[in-house]
Amino acid sequence: MSVSPIVVTDLSFSWPDDVPVFQDLTFNVDAERVGLVAPNGAGKSTLLRLIAGELTPRSGSVSVAGVLGYLPQDLPLVAERSVAEVLGVAEIIAALDAIEAGDTDERHFTVIGDDWDVEDRARVELDRLGLGQVSLRDPLSALSGGQAISLGLAAQLVRRPDVLLLDEPTNNLDGAARQRLYEVLEKWRGCLLVVSHDRELLERMDRIAELDDSRIRFYGGNFSAYQEAVENERESAERRLRNAEQELKREKRELQQARERAERRAGNAARNLDNAGLARIVAGGLKRSAENAAGSARQMHASRVQDAKERVDDAARAVRSDQQIALELPATRVPAGRTLFVGEHLRKRFGDRELFAGDGADLTVRGPERIALTGANGAGKSTLLRLISGDLTPDAGTVQHAEGRTAYLSQRLDLLDGDRTVAENLAAAAPALPDAERLHLLARFLFRGQRIHLPVRALSGGERLRATLACVLYAEPAPQLLLLDEPTNNLDLVSVGQLESALNAYQGAFIVISHDERFLAEIKVERRLALVDGRLVEGR
Repeated sequence: MSVSPIVVTDLSFSWPDDVPVFQDLTFNVDAERVGLVAPNGAGKSTLLRLIAGELTPRSGSVSVAGVLGYLPQDLPLVAERSVAEVLGVAEIIAALDAIEAGDTDERHFTVIGDDWDVEDRARVELDRLGLGQVSLRDPLSALSGGQAISLGLAAQLVRRPDVLLLDEPTNNLDGAARQRLYEVLEKWRGCLLVVSHDRELLERMDRIAELDDSRIRFYGGNFSAYQEAVENERESAERRLRNAEQELKREKRELQQARERAERRAGNAARNLDNAGLARIVAGGLKRSAENAAGSARQMHASRVQDAKERVDDAARAVRSDQQIALELPATRVPAGRTLFVGEHLRKRFGDRELFAGDGADLTVRGPERIALTGANGAGKSTLLRLISGDLTPDAGTVQHAEGRTAYLSQRLDLLDGDRTVAENLAAAAPALPDAERLHLLARFLFRGQRIHLPVRALSGGERLRATLACVLYAEPAPQLLLLDEPTNNLDLVSVGQLESALNAYQGAFIVISHDERFLAEIKVERRLALVDGRLVEGR
């Protein structure tokens, strides 16, 4: 029997403040592609770091068979390092160069070992990930953020690992880079464990692992199969809960009926004993027997009620909490065809670099259009949104806004006052909203109890998104044009679904920068723009 490449046994881990993350976690991963999903904060990245050996468990064990490759979410890259250094081949290439120059020192051969083809292997991996134009001797400072992530993956692939761990590998990748990553992982034949909220990537997995409350459950098949299984579980659990609640009602009804019968019998028995003229001692004995029988019956029914309550509790715990948001946003409605924004011949310069070359960028937004803006990293997408919002002033060209509000949600979700509570931020955005209606509205965004009174800076990423959406969508006046810059980056799957629900309820126009094709399909994008070679192109 072969040993699984990843074996985790009775793993427990806590942070230094004794906050537990995992308790007796046990699982294994075979030579397969597994997508790991969970809400933000559940410990996905921590688990990868434990498997990679960056963290030490409090108890239990982690074993990895073979060569391990690990690509963390935040790459510790130094701008001055060369591409070859990041790939881990700089010393070998230096030795190869020395031998080629005629230096036959034995230490060069020792450094090379069996890796005489390492430069060719490095070039193959760079080409596969769209970095064919990058020189092994280039500094990292010459690469974009997306190229640096692709380089980090290439560095792992050059090592020919048996086990590969990836933490949100498609974050900050443009559409072309994502497709190349998908192709590489589709051909992967080793053990792959990837943390991701990218549904297109998760569709390419063999199994999905769900991490929740220090437990891990595996589902066979890709993300669609996982969603179907989860929905079936939800329906089954809700059915069991309804049955348990009906059983509890029946047991309570039978208990009440048993009490009423006992009271009637006791009254009838007392009258019969009085009429029978029995001796007091005999009558007392018969009365006690009747009371004991009635008490036993009540106790039996009470026990059944308690058992039924426990079954209801068990069934309720099995039902997944509904974390979707349902909104109505009539105030955001924009008449069809109404012009909201016109930009003509827009140009912007940053140092020696000019965006939107030639005649500049032209853009008109009308009515409730749903527009996706795509393009390679560094093409100027965020700059264009900032020009539309008025956050930046163009160096050339003209900008016209219709009357009405434009709201801009940057990647940092920094629109709210971090020191104010969610309720205070909403009060500032919609001062005419009555307190009771404000609380009701926040409940629709899943803010209840003490969460309403937490400062925004203390919220999780998903909570901060919901708070921002509440304050933007219900602001006075309501926005007629929304600008969203990579809104799904760093969100978990539940939060992405909540964002989709909010945008589908929104009745104004929006422009969204995103490389997530599933997200763009879910929010019903109807017009596409792309920045290609400094020009704004329709329909790409």
